[in-house]
Amino acid sequence: MIRNKNQFQVNSEIHHINARQHANLRLPSVNVTKYQKGVHCIGVKVFNVLPFYIKAEADNQKKFKAVLQKYLRENSFYFLDEYFELHS
Repeated sequence: MIRNKNQFQVNSEIHHINARQHANLRLPSVNVTKYQKGVHCIGVKVFNVLPFYIKAEADNQKKFKAVLQKYLRENSFYFLDEYFELHS
């Protein structure tokens, strides 16, 4: 996701209002279930529920990776459902 971040739109590129979700990536609007469960959509969903302090490091790959690894070590998740439940 971070290496290819330029392939995704950020909400602030579309809406110029500084809202809570301005740093989130825009989820592609598709109707095909196979694509919705694919890497692009799941990657965007996972990125969007990360804490803001981790998303803020998205421009620096090394720092982002270090902060994300620390976060995941402290908060171990076995399934994506657990991860999304915790952050919803």
